[in-house]
Amino acid sequence: MGDLELLLPGEAAVLVRGLRSFPLREIGSGGWNQQHENLEKLNMQAILDATASQGEPIQELLVTHGKIPTLVEELIAVEMWKQKVFPVLCRLEDFKPQNTFPIYMVVHHEASIINLLETVFFHKEVCESAEDAVLDLIDYCHRKLTLLVAQSSRGGPPEEEECQSSTPMQELQKQAELMEFEIASKALSVLRYITDCVDSLSLSTLNRMLSTHDLPCLLVELLEHNPWSRREGGKLQQFEGGRWQTVAPSEQQKLSKLDGQVWIALYNLLLSHEARARYCFTSFAKGQLLKLQAFLTDTLVDQLPNLAGLQGFLAHLALTETQPPKKDLVLEQIPEIWERLERENRGKWQAIAKYQLRHVFSPSEQDLRLQARRWAETYRLDVLEAIAPERPRCAYCSAEASKRCSRCQNEWYCCRECQVKHWEKHGKACVLAAQGDRAK
Repeated sequence: MGDLELLLPGEAAVLVRGLRSFPLREIGSGGWNQQHENLEKLNMQAILDATASQGEPIQELLVTHGKIPTLVEELIAVEMWKQKVFPVLCRLEDFKPQNTFPIYMVVHHEASIINLLETVFFHKEVCESAEDAVLDLIDYCHRKLTLLVAQSSRGGPPEEEECQSSTPMQELQKQAELMEFEIASKALSVLRYITDCVDSLSLSTLNRMLSTHDLPCLLVELLEHNPWSRREGGKLQQFEGGRWQTVAPSEQQKLSKLDGQVWIALYNLLLSHEARARYCFTSFAKGQLLKLQAFLTDTLVDQLPNLAGLQGFLAHLALTETQPPKKDLVLEQIPEIWERLERENRGKWQAIAKYQLRHVFSPSEQDLRLQARRWAETYRLDVLEAIAPERPRCAYCSAEASKRCSRCQNEWYCCRECQVKHWEKHGKACVLAAQGDRAK
């Protein structure tokens, strides 16, 4: 591992071996929270390992102990909870949480898992170790990217703005919406890494990607809508690192990471012999794919030279009649995690919400202090600073920050004035975190 270690090798192995799937009813429970903390530690250590380029034991442990399918199931379970249980919970008459941290941890859990998967799926053996769960993961990525295209037609993700009159739940819902956009960008990266393995994927997996979901056409739509770029006040902004950032004029021709992931995925799907033989080049698909020619500029090809091969393929496609390949009879596997979870919990959404309201999301002050202490131990500041992609930003105005809240050490500010303005929102969390530190 790198010079900065969050977990010793033996500790990491214990945490990986202990990973398991939880029923939807237990999401947010004590055991579930412990696993969430363990996943956060594994996630941060995996990023440290990848950054240090000194071997990646977290990825190796997940493969060795067969835990990739478990992570995929947990990912889909929390996605289902957010869609089926969370809205019911918010509508309950008795649901008036004094503190939204426990719910935020559940909402954030999906982002934690997809971030870990993005880090480890860079390695092809991880995709192979996913086994049948790769079908469920492809469906998950397709759902996220479809929502991303739909959201881009409505103007992109919500603004990360302050509103002094917002209730804690309204703030949580805004954060969840913004987080959903970032989750979709991680899902795009995971999907691209799966396409790196296209020549070794099963026929069922290829059929799911190319026929059921028609991923090449979906990826073209992403390039057309370009949901992670916008113009604000005449300046180009890109969505990176969980927020919109202004792009300097000298950097505007530079290929963004997310655009690069789309192009590489298209290259993998369209230039692989196995995938091309399975893809049905209908007149609609041909029309969609030929739109790519307008985007393939010399500047782009200079940055991704492999795209010259894609240029040649599209030139050939333009002259070719649409002749769908022969359709073989295939005994196809289908994803089962989402359907199984929905079948097991159908008609129980309200009962789950009421149970969690009583037993999970109504913690005592003592429980909150204990949880705050555990969070402080999990999110070590030295590790967070090591994995941060850039300098911290002011919690109020988003400018570069150099001052940290002296009481809780969690929030950053550019000046005293911003800290004072932000206190109304930050105060309760600050007191709770400080109490947690004193309880150590």
